[in-house]
Amino acid sequence: MTEMVYGTVAARPGEPVLPRWWRTVDRWSLSAILLLFGIGILLGLAASPPLAAKNGFEPFYYVKKQAVFGGAALLVMFVTSMMSPKLVRRLGVLGFFIAFAGLALLPVFGTDFGKGAVRWFSLGFGSVQPSEFLKPGFIVLGAWLMAASMEINGPPGKLYSLILALIIVAFLAMQPDFGQAVLVLFGWGVMYFVAGAPLILLIGLAGAAVFAGTVAYQNSEHFARRIDGFLSPEVDPTTQIGYATNAIQEGGFFGVGVGEGTVKWSLPDAHTDFIIAVAAEEYGLVLVLFIIALYAVVTVRSLFRLMKERDPFIRLAGTGIACLFGLQAIINMGVAVRLLPAKGMTLPFVSNGGSSLVAGGIAIGMLLAFTRSRPQGEMSDILRRSWR
Repeated sequence: MTEMVYGTVAARPGEPVLPRWWRTVDRWSLSAILLLFGIGILLGLAASPPLAAKNGFEPFYYVKKQAVFGGAALLVMFVTSMMSPKLVRRLGVLGFFIAFAGLALLPVFGTDFGKGAVRWFSLGFGSVQPSEFLKPGFIVLGAWLMAASMEINGPPGKLYSLILALIIVAFLAMQPDFGQAVLVLFGWGVMYFVAGAPLILLIGLAGAAVFAGTVAYQNSEHFARRIDGFLSPEVDPTTQIGYATNAIQEGGFFGVGVGEGTVKWSLPDAHTDFIIAVAAEEYGLVLVLFIIALYAVVTVRSLFRLMKERDPFIRLAGTGIACLFGLQAIINMGVAVRLLPAKGMTLPFVSNGGSSLVAGGIAIGMLLAFTRSRPQGEMSDILRRSWR
C-alpha cells in the first residue's frame, strides 16, 4: 500500500531531512525552476546594462540585484519545500494576514514610483509589493476554508473564501492593479471548480467579472487607457508594446545573435515585464518555446501529481498555486505579443525583481511541498474499502 503513489516507499524512521526530501520531491519541476532562473540571469546580462547606464549604475547592477534576490528566493523555495503540508498551511495563513495588512495600508503609506498605480512600499534601499506575497497566502487560506466546508458539519468555507476574494479584489482595484485582481479571482475559481462548484455558478461569476470590467473601463482612466491601446488597430512604434512587437518579429526563429539585440536600449521595462522580447530578439523562437515548455512542465506535472492526492486541502492549494504560476507566465508573454492588454506583470523567475522573485520562491516552495510523494493509497483503494 505504501508504494502505490509515484512508485515511492514510506518514510524511513530516523531518515535525515535532506535524503527524504530529495527522494520525495518532484525533481523535474525543481529542475525546470532552476533552468528558468538561469535563463533569467542570462537575459539579465543582455537587458541590464542599458538601464544601468541610464540610471547611473555600473553595467551589471541589475544582474547582481537579481542574483541576490533570486538566491534568496531559491533558499526560501528549498526550505519551504521541505516543510510538511500542515506547517505550510500555518505559515501560509500567517503570511496572508501580514500581506493583507500591508495591502490595506498601501493607500496611506504606499507609492507609485511614477507608474500611476500605488502598489509598493518604498524602503529607501528597495521596495516591497504586498500583493505578490498575498497570492500564495490567499490560495492556502482559501483552500483550507474550502476543505473545511467538505467536512461533516463544517463551516461554509466556500462562501467565506469568496467574500475574502472579493475584499482582496476591491483593495487591488483601488491601486489600481487589475492584473493581480484577475489572478486572485482565477485562483479562487480554479479551487472552487476542483472542490465541486456548480458550472452555472462559475458562469454567473464570469459574467459578474465582465460587468465589473465594464464598470472599471468607464470609471478608471488607467484601465481604459490600457484597453484602448490593446484594441487599437494601429500599434504606436514608440510604445513598449510597439518596441516589443518589433523585437519579436526581428528575432525570427534563431534570433539576431547574443548581445546584438536593440530593443533593450528602448524598452524601460526590458528587464522585467518585457524580458521575453529580449529573449525573442536575441535568441529567437527556439528559446521562447523552451521557456514555455519549462512553465508547462512545472504546471502540468504538478497537476498530475495532485490528481492522486487524497487530502482535499493539499489538492486544492496545490492546484491553485500551479494554475496561478502558469497563468502569470501566459499573461506576461501574451502581453508582449499583444494577445492581452498590458498588465504590468513579471515573468516568474525570469524577470528582474525583488518582491516577485521572493514571493515566487515561497509559492513554488509550497507547491513542491504539496506535490512531494507521501505514503498513501490510491483514491480507488479508499472506495473499495468503503464497500467492504
